[in-house]
Amino acid sequence: MADATIVIPFYNDPYVAEAVESALAQTHPSVEVIVVDDGSVSCAELLAPYLDRVHYIGKANGGTASALNAGFRLASGRYVAWLSSDDRFRPEKIARQMAAMEAAGAWIGHTAFAVIDGEGRVTNPHVLLGGDRPDLFYRAFVDGNPVNGCTVMMRKELFERLGGFDEGLPFTHDLDFWYRAMLAGFPFHYLGEPLTEYRMHDAMGTVRHREAIRAEVEATFARYAGRWSTFLRQLGIAV
Repeated sequence: MADATIVIPFYNDPYVAEAVESALAQTHPSVEVIVVDDGSVSCAELLAPYLDRVHYIGKANGGTASALNAGFRLASGRYVAWLSSDDRFRPEKIARQMAAMEAAGAWIGHTAFAVIDGEGRVTNPHVLLGGDRPDLFYRAFVDGNPVNGCTVMMRKELFERLGGFDEGLPFTHDLDFWYRAMLAGFPFHYLGEPLTEYRMHDAMGTVRHREAIRAEVEATFARYAGRWSTFLRQLGIAV
């Protein structure tokens, strides 16, 4: 059994080798890496040099939530982390975040992150999303998602308790899971260190599917609006 498992969902992504290398370069001594190939028809050959060091899962295309669920269910780690195939973890990501979460007794946590471009150059070294101010963080969920999914680490037991990601939500499976976790009594721990490098490029899904994402985000906000308003009032946070 590993201390942590990194799951990399992969679909036709030319950056996947960088993601895998960053996962394999973790300083923590007990990290498992699972790559879930979600029906790729290109770029899979980029994984060949790493197949003796990662667990490779091939499956029919089902979307990111489906790939994450497949990887997390097979994970042996006590903690699980999601790394998009076009992003990178910094070497101390798992070690630093796990130590902080263990010290706090947290079940789920996120961190600050850096932004990189298509060439891997840092364009913003330190992005903070309200994590230092719980009131601002919770209020942001009224009409936003202040959590970058690839900065998140959680106990596998939490993933299992909540039933995984909703595979019917191609774009907001992460936001939906965050709502369910917090409403179930599992607050996010925040570590203000940029331990993930989030890549912004023209081919990223948030660019290609902008309109569909907007519609699904609005529907997800509407579905949780009543429960979230009640939750904020219970915390004494004005909306």
